[in-house]
Amino acid sequence: MSKVKVDELVIEGITYVPKGSENTKVIQLDGTECEYEIGKSYLVRTVTMIQLGRVKSITSRSLILEKACWVADTGRFSEALSTGELNEVEMFVNDVIVSFGGIIDATEWTNDLPTKTK
Repeated sequence: MSKVKVDELVIEGITYVPKGSENTKVIQLDGTECEYEIGKSYLVRTVTMIQLGRVKSITSRSLILEKACWVADTGRFSEALSTGELNEVEMFVNDVIVSFGGIIDATEWTNDLPTKTK
């Protein structure tokens, strides 16, 4: 039996891609595209703190971030976004679940993710 590699599958006009694909767009059950992409990094402001990490998966209620940290102090916010320099971060040991209900806003993080607490 030979195996066939499938890059994408279209069912009733909706395109699905393999789960392990980098920068995967998620199509919700209603057919709309999710704002977040698997494999991309985001700075997420919640009602009480800032989380930063790469999207590992997306559920109907939350984002799961890997290589994540809590940002205690961004310094000058616009400079942090453009340069990636943060004043104070605390690294998470495991993946982080961020509930959609607590998210205020988010932006794509195009800089390297922090790797150490500082």
